[in-house]
Amino acid sequence: RRPPFKVCYICGREFGSMSISIHEPKCLKKWHIENNQLPRHLRRPEPRKPEVPAGGSYTLADENEAAYYSAQAQFVPCRNCGRTFFPDRLPVHERCCK
Repeated sequence: RRPPFKVCYICGREFGSMSISIHEPKCLKKWHIENNQLPRHLRRPEPRKPEVPAGGSYTLADENEAAYYSAQAQFVPCRNCGRTFFPDRLPVHERCCK
């Protein structure tokens, strides 16, 4: 059985329960740097950590699912084919997309 991992709400990668608290501030700082380098039309609002219902019964899987969808919301669709990419990778894709 696999040990429990938590999903980063910014990048969508999995981390251990102790290292996620170290990763998230660094990931958010990196996100701000990359977002500020993008053209104005590709800049996105800052990702928000998903709210987990207080007092309710939720599992790690529910928390990870909310974080995963939060990370997926950061993607931008290609104007030609509709596939989604991180905004910094979109110009590379659009150069060869027919």
